[in-house]
Amino acid sequence: MTTPAYIDPLDGSTYPIDVPRWRSDAGRPLMITPLPGLDRGDIDTAARSLWRYAAALPVAVADPISLGEGCTPLVRRRFRGREAHFKLEWFAPSGSFKDRGAAVMLSILRQQGIDAVLEDSSGNGGAAVATYAAAGGLRAKILVPASTSPAKTVQMRACGAEVELIPGTRQDTAEAAVAQAEEIFYASHNWQAHFLQGTKTLAYELWEDLGFRAPDAVIIPCGAGSNVLGCDIGFSELLRRGAIDRLPRLYAVQPAHCAPLHAGFDAGADDFVPVDPRPTLAEGASIARPVRGRAVLDALRRSGGGTVAASEAEIEAGLRDLAAAGLYVEPTCAMAAAALDRLTARGAIGAGETVVAVLTGTGIKATPRIAELLGQAP
Repeated sequence: MTTPAYIDPLDGSTYPIDVPRWRSDAGRPLMITPLPGLDRGDIDTAARSLWRYAAALPVAVADPISLGEGCTPLVRRRFRGREAHFKLEWFAPSGSFKDRGAAVMLSILRQQGIDAVLEDSSGNGGAAVATYAAAGGLRAKILVPASTSPAKTVQMRACGAEVELIPGTRQDTAEAAVAQAEEIFYASHNWQAHFLQGTKTLAYELWEDLGFRAPDAVIIPCGAGSNVLGCDIGFSELLRRGAIDRLPRLYAVQPAHCAPLHAGFDAGADDFVPVDPRPTLAEGASIARPVRGRAVLDALRRSGGGTVAASEAEIEAGLRDLAAAGLYVEPTCAMAAAALDRLTARGAIGAGETVVAVLTGTGIKATPRIAELLGQAP
């Protein structure tokens, strides 16, 4: 095996993996060169966390920052007339799937000498980075849109992160973070290649959950696409290793009010199609300019999957129906219910196929908004 390296997928330029960086010299997001993956004999079964798959990571971490992330429940339910599996990623320590990426990313960066990190987020990403920075003794600064609900910033501040409110849109916040990256290392969940090495453990976990086989399809609520890319990387490694014989179809679901990846997929474009975002219940997926759009669309097409744009009515109905089934999620991941219906109705997912809907975040974080939907005081 050759030594892993950072790589710019567009021009093939590589950079040493032992030198922390968040983008290429051309200003583009980086990936990690292809890795061989692992098989079931390489799993550290004594580790009850995502670190059971440490052998699949590009960097050996001597002292991981871990709060028990990973090993989330996979439950099978009959939902809206069909059988489906639901992956309950909200069981993560900070309440969302982004703990996978934050744990691996910050563990590697700390080992390489980084002691302070910058992140931009409107919610779960910032909470995850703040949580794992606190656990690992790192200083964290989180930039958030000025309109962000205080309910989302309390968790960051409670973990000791410095929170800065940025006037304007979510895109304005991202641009402000890039400008500040000269002063503090930019550990962005959207830009950092090692974050995707954390999210890829979802694929390994689903493979193990299902008796060391791949599902037929995975439905993934999607803003910037880190879970789509993580699943693509992880399942591709398993295929390369010979542990599975096919890739599962990956389906990204976005809110119709902000669906640049769906628009790009629908148009047959190489990258996302710019959109004018409108307010949406699925605010965690309201990313108008995903920096890895080209890679996300490539992953969806390579898997034979696709995209779904969920209406506001579908998101609200999905939230209610999932809660009625005992699955209390934030509105962003309630989009998965709409996608499950749509894909089944059009025959993209067969009634007898094994389908996993990833439920990315807890409804507890969105209690005030859910109370409004229910017509109740929070």
